[in-house]
Amino acid sequence: MNENLFAPFSTPTLMGLPIIIIIMMFPSMLLSRPNRLINNRLTSLQQWAIQMTLKQLMTMHNTKGRSWTLMLTSLILFISSTNLLGLLPYTFTPTTQLSMNLGMAIPLWAGTVILGFRHKTKKSLAHFLPQGTPNPLIPMLVLIETISLFIQPVALAIRLTANITAGHLLMHLISKAVLTLISINITTALITFTILILLTMLEFAVAMIQAYVFTLLVSLYLNDNT
Repeated sequence: MNENLFAPFSTPTLMGLPIIIIIMMFPSMLLSRPNRLINNRLTSLQQWAIQMTLKQLMTMHNTKGRSWTLMLTSLILFISSTNLLGLLPYTFTPTTQLSMNLGMAIPLWAGTVILGFRHKTKKSLAHFLPQGTPNPLIPMLVLIETISLFIQPVALAIRLTANITAGHLLMHLISKAVLTLISINITTALITFTILILLTMLEFAVAMIQAYVFTLLVSLYLNDNT
């Protein structure tokens, strides 16, 4: 029986109803909330990681840009926790769905663009036509800059989807190879299993890095428009 490689990426259902909303809400239940005067080690580590990330993301922003601090914090926590939970066995990773990633990227990108046109109208319009452009090239450059602007949220979503999906597929293929090689050659199976462990460790890093890259690019779009 041939198994579909993309079966793990299909949206799970319960009694015929999709449960992706419940899966998306689950990571927030795992984050510890400080309810004591003195925090424990897990809460202190969590707050330290958030503060270090925000220091990297928000240093370049002015007052208007820093009003997005809570939004960017929630974004990176949601993506990173979802990616990490998706590496566990028999789990589903929502960030492998292009529709969900577009649903995150398009509103955030649109918010930064609208903010730019509202507060820096001349500067935002100037991006479509660099100074000193020859007259015959004006229509072409305006078209190219318009396409490059509208392709930004698509690139955000595709980058996240492709990286997470590729890692999961590679882990799936190597794990199948390990099960097949056990009955053929134990030594080769052990070597392949070692590669699988190293790849799993790499995927944990990729899960965090992709969350940071997604949030960093949104932060850069925001910085360009504030």
